[in-house]
Amino acid sequence: MSRFEFDAIGTSWEIDTPTPLCHQTRRQILELVERFDRIYSRFRDDSLITKIAEAEHGGTFVFPAGAAQMFDLYDRLHKITGGGLDPLVRRDLELLGYDRRYSLVPQPAEVSTYASKRTSWGSDVFRQGSTLITRSPLLIDLGAVGKGHLVDLISGVLGVRGLEDFVVDGSGDMLHRGEAALGVGLEHPFDPTKVVGVAHLRDASLCASAVNRRKWGDNLHHILDARTGRPVKDVVATWVVAKDAATADGLATALFVVPASRLVPSFDFSFVRMFADGRAEVSDNFDGEAFT
Repeated sequence: MSRFEFDAIGTSWEIDTPTPLCHQTRRQILELVERFDRIYSRFRDDSLITKIAEAEHGGTFVFPAGAAQMFDLYDRLHKITGGGLDPLVRRDLELLGYDRRYSLVPQPAEVSTYASKRTSWGSDVFRQGSTLITRSPLLIDLGAVGKGHLVDLISGVLGVRGLEDFVVDGSGDMLHRGEAALGVGLEHPFDPTKVVGVAHLRDASLCASAVNRRKWGDNLHHILDARTGRPVKDVVATWVVAKDAATADGLATALFVVPASRLVPSFDFSFVRMFADGRAEVSDNFDGEAFT
């Protein structure tokens, strides 16, 4: 098995294939991730997301056609979670210290003031396919689905190139294609040297999320309930298996803010969810083992 490694959107990536990827395929993938970052990054001054944040009176912003599928998923998740999952939670994140400069210094007074005028994906963003229309500057963070969407885009490149056996791994968000199942350890959220279970992944995606990934203080981490603007407390880690990585990624975040019973009627997936007291909830259709 050959491995192609690179850094993109602030994290490490690995692509495993039976034989080495040719130079043209590698270049195509790197150009894809650069375009993706230039459009969706909230940390780049030249990104489309930054232009939306700086548009004093709002405007009309045209994303690539493929973004419509990602926005459709956000629409569904926002509705099903009752607003618990919302791309406009970015303003809350920044006020808590997780801003573009990584200041990691909360602003309690502004957090309290913003609570009464919190914006919402459902009411402050108007959408026509892959086009977003705004009426004021909006801070958008597509991280709950974006990395999974990029995993799917990269996998699409490999599929067009004729590859049928590969793994795309974006630091916790992965997609497997092939006949032989892949054993994937479920990393303990508080001890990376341990696992809390193993997933048997075959021709599907596995995405994980945990509160320890980006944590900068007591009860301060990057997974917020957008209805309150505060970090979640009860759930500490989730793992979701679904056909595509964008869906698995979004559901892994949604499971922090709503019970699985809210999501099961609308999505085909399996999951493991770990709580702060050490309990684990495992779906009946999860292919693997959970040790907690």
